[in-house]
Amino acid sequence: MSVKPIQSVQRALEVLEAVAEHQPVGVGELSRLLDSDKSAVQRVLVTLHASGWIRPAGGGPTAWELSARPLILVGLSRRPSDLPARARPVLEELARDTGETAMLALPDGGRIVAVDVVESSHQLRAAPSLGSVLPPTGSAAGIALFSAMDPAEIARYGVDPHDPVLTAAMEHTREHGWSLNAGAVTSEITTVGAVVLDDLGRPAAALVISAPTSRFAPDRQETAGALVSTAAARLGSRHDRR
Repeated sequence: MSVKPIQSVQRALEVLEAVAEHQPVGVGELSRLLDSDKSAVQRVLVTLHASGWIRPAGGGPTAWELSARPLILVGLSRRPSDLPARARPVLEELARDTGETAMLALPDGGRIVAVDVVESSHQLRAAPSLGSVLPPTGSAAGIALFSAMDPAEIARYGVDPHDPVLTAAMEHTREHGWSLNAGAVTSEITTVGAVVLDDLGRPAAALVISAPTSRFAPDRQETAGALVSTAAARLGSRHDRR
């Protein structure tokens, strides 16, 4: 007995592919490209936006572009030389060298998502769950990523790029090579992070080390910050890709 495809899913994928090919693109152009009713295409666009697959491109009448979510999916499924797979041994090394939890976070068009975690061996540890959305304000991952973004990009995360506290944190990050969240999100947890840049110098990910604040004194923060900064630079380097 044959199983029929779900037409609504097929249409959603067709719209998603059309957005990818023609972005930024509006609903009118999409309806012409797909030879489909404008209201039906609009409903699909609203659904894709609500699910985080597309986002408004900005600048005039509403046009749509892909969010980072398709890139995250691709990054998780591509050959072992790509970022998430290459990051795994780096995370394991950081967790081993610091004794604390190491995490890889990816920017996702207004969200910052934990995509891999190597937990500390301590009974008391700080370990975000896979797929969890990290708060952009105050988090070490957010500060590290924002330090390599322009103000318009930062604003997409619902953050004021000119906020004095954030500005000071980004300046610290650029100066030292690593970001610090000393209990700003949760008082019991302190994190340090560093941005991983792609070949064009854009923020592709953040490496983060998390620990209970009681175990993460300033001298350990400095040591962990140097380690995560070096690891992020190595992970983003073309020379480390074989």
